[in-house]
Amino acid sequence: MAAQATFKSIKAVVPLLDRVLVQRFKPETKTASGIFIPSTAASTPLPEATVIATGPGAPNKEGTLVPTQVKAGDRVLLPGWGGNSIKVGEEEYFLFKDQDILAKIQE
Repeated sequence: MAAQATFKSIKAVVPLLDRVLVQRFKPETKTASGIFIPSTAASTPLPEATVIATGPGAPNKEGTLVPTQVKAGDRVLLPGWGGNSIKVGEEEYFLFKDQDILAKIQE
């Protein structure tokens, strides 16, 4: 598992280069019929997340800045692995490289 950092405010975290700060959607704790799902059954992280902040991008081989493909507020699809975990109080966020994000979810 990746190293975990803890901060007092998520605003203190400013992604660099092509890093993207996301918050995964929380798994449902109750079914549509009202049955509560135990936390052990919902241990697999959901692949969807909301982008909180992005870095400015990273330079390509020619030195030109290539901006990140997503922006704050976008819904994205994440791989089941990777990312660096960041705790802010009880909330958990993740930093991913822009290229590791699988897709942007259109509504």
